[in-house]
Amino acid sequence: MANEEKYLPPIHPGEILKTEFLEPLNLSQNRLAKEIGVPPRRINEIVHGKRAITADTALRFSKFFGTTAQLWLNLQSHYELDCILYAERTGKTKRFDSIKRFIPKVAAVL
Repeated sequence: MANEEKYLPPIHPGEILKTEFLEPLNLSQNRLAKEIGVPPRRINEIVHGKRAITADTALRFSKFFGTTAQLWLNLQSHYELDCILYAERTGKTKRFDSIKRFIPKVAAVL
């Protein structure tokens, strides 16, 4: 528990969608879903951190909000990596502990 207090938990891209796009633009999840042609449940699950942003959704968001698809994909990939690092730093996972760094042997010069 003490370790958890040192690190902030990762922020899901759905939180960024909500606080940086939907709320300032006074845009509902349902309206966004309708405008970009996806089921409302997809947007709801993204906003609540239950679903990842796929390339398809990233492209739709980019066209609608005037951003790049790469922005949304980067947010998602950074979130996924941050989740693993957070779990490692807070002691919630040890699955990478057995991996040792590879150090190549220097080739003999003839």
